[in-house]
Amino acid sequence: MSDDADDVMGVITQQIEARFQMPLGDLRQAVAAAPHANNDATVVVKWYGMLAEAQEALEKAEDALLAALDSAVGDALDDPVMELAHQVNAAVSVRDGRAVAVRHYLDPNSPGHRGSGAWRGADAASRRSPALQTAPAPRSASVPSVPVRGALR
Repeated sequence: MSDDADDVMGVITQQIEARFQMPLGDLRQAVAAAPHANNDATVVVKWYGMLAEAQEALEKAEDALLAALDSAVGDALDDPVMELAHQVNAAVSVRDGRAVAVRHYLDPNSPGHRGSGAWRGADAASRRSPALQTAPAPRSASVPSVPVRGALR
């Protein structure tokens, strides 16, 4: 496991443990025993599991790329090596996306965790009136349609 992976997984683990005030292993056991007891914990544990899977896939892709680079002859990279590099990039994107999802679910103030209207990122009190005063668009005098050459009706 690379230092960068340790950092990502380590930081996320610390954030989970701080949010739920228990070690990750204990949280996983608690969620397995009572998945409906705390929906936030259940969702975080699920996404953390998917993050760990993505991290494992990334490590395998990196290992395959390093092996291909070690056996490559010369400075030019052939198509199979480039394909492995693209796989590593895709695996990083998946891992990072899942890390963002875990962090979203850890944040009690993120959209979806706050009262009614949370999906808009606003509570009910802030949705009583429009953000800007609006008025209907002024109607202009009716303009007769002008035929355009080449336009089909």
